[in-house]
Amino acid sequence: RPRLFGAVRWLRSVSRRGRDSPGHGRAPARRAEEEPLQLGAQAEPGPGAAHRSQLAGGSQETELWRRGGPGRGRGRGWRDGSNDSEEDMFGDYDSFYGNDSLIAQVDDIEHKYLQDKNMDVKAAGEVVLGNLLSGAHQKEQDNFSASENVVDHKSDKEGACQMCDSDPVDGNQELTESILDDLPSSQLLYFEKMDELSSAPRTSPVSKGRDERVNSSSDKVRDPLSFSAGAEHRNKPIDSSSNSKRVLFKTESLKDHLKSAMTGNARAQTLQVSKTKQLKEAVLSEEIFVARKAIESSSVDIGPFYGLPSKVKDLFRQLRGIETLYEWQHDCLMLESLQQRKNLIYSLPTSGGKTLVAEIIILQELLCRQKDVLMILPYVAIVQEKVRGLSSFGIELGFLVEEYAGSKGRFPPIKRRVKKSLYIATIEKGHALVNSLIETERIDDLGLVVVDELHMLGEGSRGAILEITLAKILYTSKKTQIIGMSATLNNVGDLQKFLQAEYYTNNFRPVELKEYIKIQDTIYAVDSKSENGFTFSRLLNFKYSSSLERADPDHIIALVTEVIPKYSCLIFCPTKKSCENVASLVCKYLKKEFRAHREKEKQDLIKNLKSIGNGTVCPVLKQTIPFGIAYHHSGLTNDERKSIEETYSSGVLCLLACTATLAAGVNLPARRVILRSPYVGNDFLKKNQYKQMIGRAGRAGIDSAGESILIVQEKDKHLVIFTKLPLENCYSNLLLELTKGMQSLLLSLVGLKIAVTREEVDSFMCCTLLGVQQQLLSKEKSLSEVIKDGLENLIEKGLLKGTISEKDHDSKSALTITPLGKATYKGSIDLAYCNLLYRELKKGLEGLVLESNFHLLYLSTPYDMTFTCSPDWMIYFRQFNQLSAAERKVADIVGVPESFITKKASGQAIRKNVDNAVVNRLYLTFVLYSLLKETNIWSVSEKFNMSRGYVQNLLSSAASFASCLLHFCEELEEFWVYKALLTELTKQLTYCVKTELIPLMEVAGVLEARAKQLYNAGYKTLAHLANANPETLVRMIEHLSRRQAKQIISSAKFCLYLRTYLTSVLVVVVTKE
Repeated sequence: RPRLFGAVRWLRSVSRRGRDSPGHGRAPARRAEEEPLQLGAQAEPGPGAAHRSQLAGGSQETELWRRGGPGRGRGRGWRDGSNDSEEDMFGDYDSFYGNDSLIAQVDDIEHKYLQDKNMDVKAAGEVVLGNLLSGAHQKEQDNFSASENVVDHKSDKEGACQMCDSDPVDGNQELTESILDDLPSSQLLYFEKMDELSSAPRTSPVSKGRDERVNSSSDKVRDPLSFSAGAEHRNKPIDSSSNSKRVLFKTESLKDHLKSAMTGNARAQTLQVSKTKQLKEAVLSEEIFVARKAIESSSVDIGPFYGLPSKVKDLFRQLRGIETLYEWQHDCLMLESLQQRKNLIYSLPTSGGKTLVAEIIILQELLCRQKDVLMILPYVAIVQEKVRGLSSFGIELGFLVEEYAGSKGRFPPIKRRVKKSLYIATIEKGHALVNSLIETERIDDLGLVVVDELHMLGEGSRGAILEITLAKILYTSKKTQIIGMSATLNNVGDLQKFLQAEYYTNNFRPVELKEYIKIQDTIYAVDSKSENGFTFSRLLNFKYSSSLERADPDHIIALVTEVIPKYSCLIFCPTKKSCENVASLVCKYLKKEFRAHREKEKQDLIKNLKSIGNGTVCPVLKQTIPFGIAYHHSGLTNDERKSIEETYSSGVLCLLACTATLAAGVNLPARRVILRSPYVGNDFLKKNQYKQMIGRAGRAGIDSAGESILIVQEKDKHLVIFTKLPLENCYSNLLLELTKGMQSLLLSLVGLKIAVTREEVDSFMCCTLLGVQQQLLSKEKSLSEVIKDGLENLIEKGLLKGTISEKDHDSKSALTITPLGKATYKGSIDLAYCNLLYRELKKGLEGLVLESNFHLLYLSTPYDMTFTCSPDWMIYFRQFNQLSAAERKVADIVGVPESFITKKASGQAIRKNVDNAVVNRLYLTFVLYSLLKETNIWSVSEKFNMSRGYVQNLLSSAASFASCLLHFCEELEEFWVYKALLTELTKQLTYCVKTELIPLMEVAGVLEARAKQLYNAGYKTLAHLANANPETLVRMIEHLSRRQAKQIISSAKFCLYLRTYLTSVLVVVVTKE
């Protein structure tokens, strides 16, 4: 890469000298001014055009080079080409536009001036190069003239290029960044390949001889000064024969260099881009420029597609099938508050199209205002789905999509000069990202924050973290806009005051929703105007035998068979076991005809699930899938859930029995939604949860109406009045979740220097949702007293330093954070465990067992998972006996002696007290240890008698905690030894696959099963995927749709581009240092 960039700078410097010389470039420049090239006119390409084509990395010319070109040339090969080990890729064609090629010009000028035997060698060389560069300058001027006619605003970029020319010190950095910002990933692959080739030893005798010739004249050919030597050298007599040979060597070296560069470029695997596409990209750039200017002027009429280029509208049509927006979406996007960049909360029923509005606002921020954007989503699965969905937009429109979920995400994010980033994050990762931006004083780079499911502010510790994140953004940045959306909001006034936001709401649903309640065999319609909340609708018309009545007292089969298989149906069940039982029950009593519906595709799904399970498939799914029925809950692996979701969306499966988590997860609508019970677990259904579930009823563009049926027992009839009640209010959880709420907030405020005195802390707390609602929540203590107690607790734990006093003159004394406190908030460690974690890491330094990663795995096992674990003591004993002697020492170090495990397994009484949390944590470590050795969730779940979903949840939680642990250790110098160890362990836990599959797992939408398929099909690297053909991929990979193939290829290109970009930035930094 440095050689390539050096060559580019050298050609530019020589080009300038050529233009300044008499007769070199002036006349062509005048001709370009007198006869400007019109848009779309066919220009004859010259060397300048060829050079730009090489950097563009995707033109028709490049493809024509690869195929030989349409016009016949002189038929000359390379000189001495008969002995060359490399194939002449140009064959009989020197030019892709007839005979007027760069190589042909070199040859003609060489022969013309060698006829004069008295001509000086250096003069001949100067004339040759001068004529070439004069032609190049003419074509360059013509093309620049055409560019100015198409897009005026590109002058900024051209100015940047001129600055690179005039600044030899920083030229390498500027050129590197500009090229790598604009090139497609396939061209970047070529650069990497060139690096490898340039560093490889050359053993060919022919190439060695050529190298010797080039090296012998390197002072004359490579040094630009050799072409402009003094006059005294020109007047010296030179032997004509030696003159011919020297000129031959020199021009031959130049020809070889140029032809070699074109050969390498022709071999590069580049995308085929037509001139039509290039013109469309020029129009796109112009529209973005116009939209940006329009938005800066705060005009209401802001562009072809809500301030965005028309290409965005085309992408929504191509990728999402969206032709037009709903009326409410148009009204919302045209709100004056949005044009004035005020914060906004908007609320509509589920499936009303809220996300599309948010995505358009996000694109406005990225493309028009050129600011980074943070999108906060509630769950990892939704983050991954959104990353897949928006990666294609990023590639087409020139911005980056970065995933912040689980162990993924960089803190702080890399600051980029040209391209802007869309960070898609979970609540926890979004908080850590905001902290890192505040710490590096880059929070103003964040132009927009979008929060989906804003009602989660009122849900436990995650709600507290979300409140902390938004409060910090509001307090530290006046330039960042906040958009919140939800389907279930009630006390909007408090949220408006907290977020300083406008409010927009609408009752629009694309499909009408009809709500019903079933009691025994009677269906009632929900009617908020009636006394008890519902009115009679109809009786069930289904004949039940006595045996069927006993098996199905809730008449689920009757409700289901009214819609399937023609339409889809969801059954929400209170527990995971209930989901499996319902799926088995329904298929047991369905008619045989249901098996015939899309039978082949169902068998393909079973084969796919068998492949995911390494030859094993769940017996319940094996029984139910032939009838088009499956269950969906957290007991399934990610791969299994994804396969079931895709086949349900395509209509192969017509019925899913699922838990309430599906309602808040991926979008899987149905014609009819059945609520098996008014309970979620052991808790009675809340109005918010009810609305989320029934919101899945009705598919836009497919169903004319959606139906929801809540099954209620006679004894719970009086409780169903909740359908008439308003939605639950959203309250702050900072006080309810002390270690993850109030105390965590106070610690990070001091650590980030947002507020370091009591006065500043009090001022900040007034800007939180708790500050807005303090009259409702703080009945026993005032907010000031709660703050004082929290700060004193942090000082007592050794996380803060300072004194807290009620006296006014002491309220301005500054608080400081300790190293342990800084490590705690930067690692996002729960304050309830930070001191325990520190002690365990300290103890580990005294005798860290490195024979295997077992000891390190114990330290990376999350504390909060120990409460959900119940060890099987015989399994515990067997796993312990399989450890080596060194690994058994780990159990002694952490405080679980062998005698304790033996007595527990044999059922003997235990006199010695052992911490149950430590015992459970060690048991979970055994699970993780087996996972990393076997990389098979199915076999491990069977070995430990756990559900597959629980094992996978443990794995993802451990990967996330290991990432937090790494950031914790980075802040404490004494734990330097853990850094390298945890970096590798985090990667192993994140992917939990064989090493060769890890690069493929980086691609959004590629999980373990898909990665194995791709690897076995020959797609073993990101480069292979990035350059794949979607049609070929669909043919070679089973159960892969064309849409999925395109998404995988787009994501692979994006990952490859991002990796190359980061590498180039690192090279520039190292070079400067």
